[in-house]
Amino acid sequence: MSDFDKAFAMVIGEEGGYVNNPNDPGGETKYGICKRDYPDVDIKNLTIDQAKQIYYRDYWSKIKGDQLPWPLSVYVFDGAVNQGTEAAVKLLQKTLGVAQDGIFGTATLGKAITLTPDGMALYLADRALRYTGTRNFDTFGRGWFKRLFELAMEAV
Repeated sequence: MSDFDKAFAMVIGEEGGYVNNPNDPGGETKYGICKRDYPDVDIKNLTIDQAKQIYYRDYWSKIKGDQLPWPLSVYVFDGAVNQGTEAAVKLLQKTLGVAQDGIFGTATLGKAITLTPDGMALYLADRALRYTGTRNFDTFGRGWFKRLFELAMEAV
C-alpha cells in the first residue's frame, strides 16, 4: 500500500460522508469535498473513487506527499485537506525556518525530508494553534483537536 493510500484512508476516516451543516462555511460536503471549493461537483452523488482522485490531484500532489517521509506526509496532507493547502505549507515552512510563501519548492522540500520527530511535533502544535483563530472554533474546535491527536497517534 502506498503512502498516499494509507494517508487517504486515515483522512477520509475523519472526513466522513455527506453533510450539509448550516454552520459550515464550505456548505454541502461529502468526504471532505465541499461545494464552496468544488462548485461544479455533484457533492451528494460524489463517489469515494472520485474523492480520492481529487485528494491526490489537489492536495497530495501539491504538498509533494510522494517525496515527504512518513508520517510527515500524512500530517501535511491532512493539514492541506482540513486547513487549506497554502496554510498547511506555510505552517510547515514556519516549522522549517524557511520563507513562508505557501509554495512548496525545493527549499521547503530539502529541509522537510530531514525534519526530526521533534520538528514534526512542532508542526502539529502550530496546526493546533491555527485552529484557535479559525472561524467556528467554538463549534468545531474540539473535533478538530481530536482529529489532529488521533492522526498523530495513528500515523506512528
